[in-house]
Amino acid sequence: MVYITEDMVRRRAEHNESEIFSLEEVSLHQQDIEKIEHLGTWCRELKILYLQNNLIDRMENLSRLKKLQYLNLALNNIEVIENLEGCESLQKLDLTVNFIGRLSSVETLRHNVHLRELFLVGNPCAEFQGYRQYVVTSLAQLKWLDGTKISRSERIGACQGLEEVRRRVWVQEDEYLKRRKKEKEEAERKGAGEDGGNEDDASNAAVCSEEDEEQQEKEFWHTPCSFTPESRLEAHRHLEEKRRAKEKSMVKTEKPSRTLITVDGRVLNVNEPKLDFSLTEDEDNNSIVLDLSVYRHMDSSLLDVDIQPTFARVSVKGKVIENLRSISHSSDGRMFQMVLPVEVRPDSSTALRSQTTGHLLLTMPRAKCEIKVTRTAPRPIRRSRSPEDRERRNKVLECLEVNPSRHRALALSSIVPHQETTEGPLEASRTAAPTAAGHDTSSEEFVDDPDVPPLV
Repeated sequence: MVYITEDMVRRRAEHNESEIFSLEEVSLHQQDIEKIEHLGTWCRELKILYLQNNLIDRMENLSRLKKLQYLNLALNNIEVIENLEGCESLQKLDLTVNFIGRLSSVETLRHNVHLRELFLVGNPCAEFQGYRQYVVTSLAQLKWLDGTKISRSERIGACQGLEEVRRRVWVQEDEYLKRRKKEKEEAERKGAGEDGGNEDDASNAAVCSEEDEEQQEKEFWHTPCSFTPESRLEAHRHLEEKRRAKEKSMVKTEKPSRTLITVDGRVLNVNEPKLDFSLTEDEDNNSIVLDLSVYRHMDSSLLDVDIQPTFARVSVKGKVIENLRSISHSSDGRMFQMVLPVEVRPDSSTALRSQTTGHLLLTMPRAKCEIKVTRTAPRPIRRSRSPEDRERRNKVLECLEVNPSRHRALALSSIVPHQETTEGPLEASRTAAPTAAGHDTSSEEFVDDPDVPPLV
């Protein structure tokens, strides 16, 4: 059984900043409420109240709502119109598709002098002969009945033969009440029989197969029955049991803890989220670069990066993506794990997000790095832009310098080296005459060995 609680009313009063004492309109439909209570104490300023499609069987605890103008109680289990005399400002009452069979109870609405619209369509009393005539003559202040305007001529015609109409209505009402009494007794006997059979059903619950459940479900919905408050409650309870059984079957079992590091300390590589990545080493900067292809349109506020000496961790949308080695992790997270080749420095690491591709770039410097000498690029000579320097440069004639040694054209005259001399060609080819000792005087280190025969 569902009760009207303060928390329920406050959740339905968000349009009034969750204040219920000054609430003028509230909707409590489809809440499976079976009893009206507390509204006359908490919400004295109510003008519009929606209670349709519930399980309310009696109109009660509404007399304190003096400012109530519209009350909707359609699709409930109400059988009698009562306890509305205190609703002095009531202008519209909707009782569509209820179980009102006592049509004479409509006369209690005479005290609601401001009542202009009344809906009784879908009730057993709406099938009585003379129903509209009886209601029109009983409520002189009424302007609309079941969505149809009451004309002046209709009201005058309804007053003719009023006694005969009332007598006929009372007879039909008595017949309905007798039939209703039998339906209640039959429902009680059926309920007692079901209570006795519940023990047998509990013992055979394990034996009952899925086909038997489907057969029982089919029989329940295809078995004809009279439309009564009891049958409506039975259908509601049946649906509630099915819903609870479905919720129990859908309870998720706890997932077993995943093994990211084995007992012997071996780290496993895991890529559950199926994200593309690349791990490279930047030799120039002595760092390791991890490029993780995070979703392009994901907001950066949903990313949480944690870099440790031996691993890095990225949390995406509440799901934990593990990069490198991690022992503690979320039970429902999707893991991406990879072993780093060397140890890194977390305090010097950086995380950047690409605004074009959305990729997450983690740059992690090595803990043990090598110092490399880098050559500085020569700075270009800056020229002065003063007018005097510009005028001086314009006056100087700039010539193109050509290096003859870099000339690549083939010169035939330079194939054989030629010694420059002032003598003629015959004199230049002639060599000096040998001396009497038989050796060249031009050589200072010459030693004449007599054992060596002379050259011919």
